[in-house]
Amino acid sequence: MNIYHLSHIDLDGYGCQYLTTNCFDKIECYNANYGPEVKARLEEIITAIKRQKFINSNDTENIILVTDLNLTTKEANWLEKEAMGVGAKIQLLDHHGSGEKTANQFIWYMLDTTKSATSITYNWLQKHYNFDKEKKYEKIVQAINAIDIWISDDKLFEFGKVGLGMISGAREINRILFPTEDRNLKLFLINWAKEYLKKDDAHIALDNSLHQLKKEFFKQQEDNTKDNLVALFVSNLLSHDKQRLTIDYRGYKGILGYNLGNTSILGNTFLVENPDYDFYMDINYRGNFSLRSNNKLNVAKMAEEIGNGGGHPNASGGKIKDYKDSFIYSDIKRFVQDYIDERVR
Repeated sequence: MNIYHLSHIDLDGYGCQYLTTNCFDKIECYNANYGPEVKARLEEIITAIKRQKFINSNDTENIILVTDLNLTTKEANWLEKEAMGVGAKIQLLDHHGSGEKTANQFIWYMLDTTKSATSITYNWLQKHYNFDKEKKYEKIVQAINAIDIWISDDKLFEFGKVGLGMISGAREINRILFPTEDRNLKLFLINWAKEYLKKDDAHIALDNSLHQLKKEFFKQQEDNTKDNLVALFVSNLLSHDKQRLTIDYRGYKGILGYNLGNTSILGNTFLVENPDYDFYMDINYRGNFSLRSNNKLNVAKMAEEIGNGGGHPNASGGKIKDYKDSFIYSDIKRFVQDYIDERVR
């Protein structure tokens, strides 16, 4: 059985995936915010199932699981048709009242407005997959439930509040560029939060430890400041995945990051570790970009040519006019490369 699990990008959404990744051996996770990103991720899932069936033509059961996200009737009709086309089953577990109209039309759409999605998922896993006989996850589910549906008199409400900020503040890895690693960080933090529930004044203990827990995730060998550890970690991701991220400008080879920030540290770290690259470029969702080089390319001239920008020979920036953002990195890269090619003709 293969599970393809799409969930929201808050504590409740990742809480659902924390449970399913501890329940199922074969699971691929995806995340989306509300709006058009939901459809984009569902399209990715359908493509992944088609790819899996092409490679392995056995009769493995495929289940598309959606949690903490509501679908419109149009989206649900599309998903049901596509799932039937690839022989996949669908299960949606949600608690948002805005999905009531759609839930009434589809048998696979389970709606319960009295619980968090994490709590609904927990109960579903217990019922259908005999999950958590030892009740190891019961308290973390209670904490997430308390904060997500705002049960302020619950004894774990304050702990849930810390958890909410813990996930919303875990922005060190861009989820569009490196979705797996971003999710791993958040599930790592939730897993540690579960352990902190055993402590006295657990909410205070967790709050005091968040900085160190993040450092533990990013630390590879030697200790350092969190910013430096994050820069090295992300730079290693860029280096490992550089073929996917490579762009070209007038025969110079560069790498394109998306909304990573911390450009000076990240760019310089990457260029030192990858001397075959001439420049580093990071663009955000508004089309603003930063450029870095290591004495191989005058990026001030590059910024002027492609984005009416400027700066220094090794550090500059600008903005791409009429930039078109996307939830899919490959679309962003294609747009930027086409834009550069058009400007330098």
